[in-house]
This record gives sequence, C-alpha cells and structure tokens, in this order.
Amino acid sequence: MNLNERVAAITPSITLGITSQAKAMVAAGETVHTFAAGEPDFDTPEHIKAEAAKRLAEGETKYAPVPGLPALRKAISEKLANENGLTYAPEQIVVSNGGKHSLYNIMMALCREGDEVVIPSPYWLSYPEMVGVAGGKPVCVATGEDNGFKITPAELEAACTDATVAVIINSPSNPTGSAYTKDELASLGEVALKRGLYIISDEIYEKITYDGFEHVSIGSLSKDLLDHTITCNGLSKAYSMTGWRLGYCAGPLPLMKAISALQSHSTSGVNTFAQYGALAALTGPQECVSEMCKAFAERGARLHERLTAIDGVTCLKPQGAFYMFPNISSYGLGSVEFCERLLKEQKVAAVPGAAFGADANIRLSYACSMDTIEKGIDALEAFLSSL
Repeated sequence: MNLNERVAAITPSITLGITSQAKAMVAAGETVHTFAAGEPDFDTPEHIKAEAAKRLAEGETKYAPVPGLPALRKAISEKLANENGLTYAPEQIVVSNGGKHSLYNIMMALCREGDEVVIPSPYWLSYPEMVGVAGGKPVCVATGEDNGFKITPAELEAACTDATVAVIINSPSNPTGSAYTKDELASLGEVALKRGLYIISDEIYEKITYDGFEHVSIGSLSKDLLDHTITCNGLSKAYSMTGWRLGYCAGPLPLMKAISALQSHSTSGVNTFAQYGALAALTGPQECVSEMCKAFAERGARLHERLTAIDGVTCLKPQGAFYMFPNISSYGLGSVEFCERLLKEQKVAAVPGAAFGADANIRLSYACSMDTIEKGIDALEAFLSSL
C-alpha cells in the first residue's frame, strides 16, 4: 500500500508505547512501578464532573460551534486576561480536542512547504512530527543541563534562516521541568521580533510550578510580542482532565480563522457537555489545583532527593510540570535499551530520552504515588547496581 509520505514518516509515540506495555503487564497480574504516564493520578474534581453530568442529563448532546461554545471562549478570554495579562478577544480563541490537537492545528495552519520551525531540545516528542506532517522542517537546537535545558537568544539567532517562521517555547517543559524567567523570555522575544518569527507558546503546565517560581506568558511582555505569539493551553494537566480532551489556542485573528476552518473539516467542535465541564473548571473553585500542586511538589522533592543520591546520575531540579529528566549516560546504555531492560528486569516503566531528542536521559513522571516513587527508585537502584 502506498501511504501518504508525510504520514508514513511519522514515528509512533514512544511514550504511549511504554505506557501501553506497562499497562499490559499490570493487566497480566504483574506489579509495575510506572513513571511513564504524563497525566495526574488524581480524579477530575467533583464540581467539574457534576456540571458535565448535569448538562448531559439536560440534553446538551448536540453539535457545538466548531471553535467552541461562546460561553467557554469568553471564559478563556477572561482567564487569559486576568491570569496571564493577555488580551485576546473570544473570536481569537479556538477550543480543540486537547492541547495536542491545538498544536497540530497551529502547525497545519502556519507551516508552508519547507518552512522551518526552531524547537529547543529536549522537546515534547510530538513537536517535530507535527511540523513534518504540515510540510515544515523542524530545526532542533540542543540545550544542556548546565543551562537548565533552555535555549539562549544567541542559539535561537544562530538557528534562524530565511526559511524560519516560528519557534516553540514550552514553559514549564515536558520532559525536563525547566521554565523560563521573565527576563529570559524577553530576550528570546527580541530575537523573534527581529527575525519576524511567530512564537508558539505551549503553556499547558503553567499552573504547576514550584518554590515560588512565577509563570510568565511571553505574549504579555509587549503588544508586539502579543501580535507574534500563539498561546496554547488546555485543561488536562491543571484540572486532571486528560481524558476529556479539552485544549485551546489563542492568537492573531487570521490564523484563528484558518484553524477554525481546518477544524471544521476534520473533527468539528469538541464534545458539547465536556465543554461545560471546562467552563466549570475555569470559573469554579481553584483549590483543587493548589492541592494537586502541593502533592506534586512533595513528590518531586523526594524523587529529586533519591535520584541525586545515586552515584553516576545527575538531575536538574524542576521548576514546573511533573517530570524529571535524569542523565544515565554514565552507565553505558542508550536510553531505549536502558528503559526496555529496566521494565523487563525490575518492572519499572520510564520513557527513553531518545523520544525527546536526548538519548543520555530518561524521563520519569512523578504524577504517581509516593509509594511508587520509593519502591520504583529502590528498583532503579537495584537495576543500576547490576550494570
């Protein structure tokens, strides 16, 4: 069969592959300590579920407008203004089937054949694939642990060519947990404006930060930057609504109209009663978010303490999200073989750093119980001692 060459070139998600393998082992009766899944282990807060159930019972089961319910787009507009300092009219917002769908729509609408998009590495594994499917060329720029896995203005400038149209900034980051300060964002913004780039700002982990770190939206720093920024966010991480598939993006009106048109011919509007759940999440009590963040902070502190106590392992302390990205290269294995053997020999599920453009590392998610952290790191230590 002759497949579309862009689709045929897609690499299956290693993250989902490891998670599926671990789930299959659990289903077979094995005990697996899993650090693989990128989703909170908390249930969706009750008031959100109750609102969706209420709307379902009331018959809100028909098609929703393609770019989202008017009330939800208005609530997102108000949220972005009040919390992020971003001025987007409801018409500049499109609600999609998860943050991943929003990013895919952005790439499809923004990239023309051969356009280049700068992606700091390590990166969320779907960014390069999305750019490629859209006909663009991902330009991955390696960053190091010594600089917090963050791209510098000089590195961004050096990566740009006449074909460069955008740069992706994911702060806080999956997989590293690093995050950019206001000053760092301002400096990157200067390069972007100088080069005429759009900034795709993935802020899905904005509410999950630690040790007093304050998230800043790069589009809030100036009117010029706002005009060149596409802000992408969603409900999945902050409200533990991963399976609800609710994301959104906001940006220049012509781009948003193009994204809405694209979505009208692909998925159409998002599940109607789920959007009412999203409305409840944004406008209802927020204590549920802070409670989850507190738990993540405690788990993260313990995981970092355990990892950095292991000889031969280095690990950046995260400023946000719920991932750690330890360097395991001193043990002489590539990340894929490392994770395959770790799962097989010690029943510990981790994700190879190769999936994120960094084969010297593995990703550990601490969206899991403290018991999993303790027993899982005990097993990791046993595995390392056997090498």
